Amino acid sequence: MELKLIYPNIPFWRAEISRLALFFGGIEFEDFRPSREEITKMKSNGTLPFGQLPVLQVDGITIAQTGAIARFCGKLSGLYPSDNLFDAAKVDEVIDLATDITNQIRPSIREKDSKLRFKMRKELSESILPRWLGFLEKILDDNGDTGFFVGGSITIADLAAWRLCGWISGGIIEGIPKNILTTFPRLNTHQKKINALPKIIEWNNKFKK
Repeated sequence: MELKLIYPNIPFWRAEISRLALFFGGIEFEDFRPSREEITKMKSNGTLPFGQLPVLQVDGITIAQTGAIARFCGKLSGLYPSDNLFDAAKVDEVIDLATDITNQIRPSIREKDSKLRFKMRKELSESILPRWLGFLEKILDDNGDTGFFVGGSITIADLAAWRLCGWISGGIIEGIPKNILTTFPRLNTHQKKINALPKIIEWNNKFKK
């Protein structure tokens, strides 16, 4: 099976969840990180079914949509529950929640007016994100003291939440404080736990500038 995962050269959770799943599973794939010019060309020649990334090509046939790709890669690598329908649904729940949280942030990224953008980021930091991050915190809490989102071992849900929270608290989004996770002890602990995994360290070291 030949796999080609297509997404720009940024560590955004929508692609990292699948990149990391394949890496964790020791599954060979082409990690294609196109330029803007290449993305424009792909949009015009039909490579992108919905005009957006990521996409995964499997033996030349394309799969689109973040969740579909993540589940495919998670099943290949053993990071998606294959024998427990409830656990599988809970993994899906986290991925869908990560999408919802991203959608809360997206309007402020697209906003051109700096004053309005600042106002939007303030509202995100003070009310919107605390509410939605609280939902993530509760899922961790409901799963007991495992330190993972679903079951007793790492799944693609953990990879999605880890990278999402890293994006939110990494100082990348101007106006959202780096300490936004401090009131969420389980999320904070989860970030540290995933950061310390040997495979995560190895992956991060591959892309250090």
